[in-house]
Amino acid sequence: MQGLLLQMAEGTVVSMRIFVLTLLFSLPLGFVVAKGKMTRIKPIRWITDLYIQIMRGTPLILQLIFVYFAPFYIFGASYDRFTACIVAFVINYSAYFAEIYRSGLQSIDKGQHEAAKVLGFTRAYTFFHIILPQVIKRILPALGNEVITLVKDTALAQTIGVAELFRVAQTASSREFSTVPIFIAGIFYFVMNYIVSRLFAAGERKLGYYR
Repeated sequence: MQGLLLQMAEGTVVSMRIFVLTLLFSLPLGFVVAKGKMTRIKPIRWITDLYIQIMRGTPLILQLIFVYFAPFYIFGASYDRFTACIVAFVINYSAYFAEIYRSGLQSIDKGQHEAAKVLGFTRAYTFFHIILPQVIKRILPALGNEVITLVKDTALAQTIGVAELFRVAQTASSREFSTVPIFIAGIFYFVMNYIVSRLFAAGERKLGYYR
């Protein structure tokens, strides 16, 4: 049992690496995509809209397989599984984050931009000191839901052979002819999601969601 827990702990580290790297790259990329969809330049708006539709309209597991195998069949080149996993997760989650950002940005009344302009504030000051704080408060619950989903979605990395938590559990379960490793993996995922949900709950309390 001790050896199994050690293996699952190592798998958890891989899962957390996927989680952290996905957030690190997809959160800023999602904002860029959101701005692209809101631009007045039609070609950019059409491209970003198509990108979002494809990413949200196809399963992540299919995107993982495509990102990993497509370069070999198209260009005759390949790269490691973990990198392919991160690329697939980032392009998938950035599309979801983009829609969350867009909804938050468009929920702010245009009169606030006009009032800030009349008061002589620069566009940068208006965005970072007036608009952004309101957007963060409005999108935090939806953002929290996606982040929690990401924790569970890291299990899909085993599709292309990345040795994350769920793959380790599956391998141990097959080797020992027992479902115990699967249930232990469920506990690991629950703990990770509990920590993430508590962090977002703390952020919501700080922003005044609960009085």
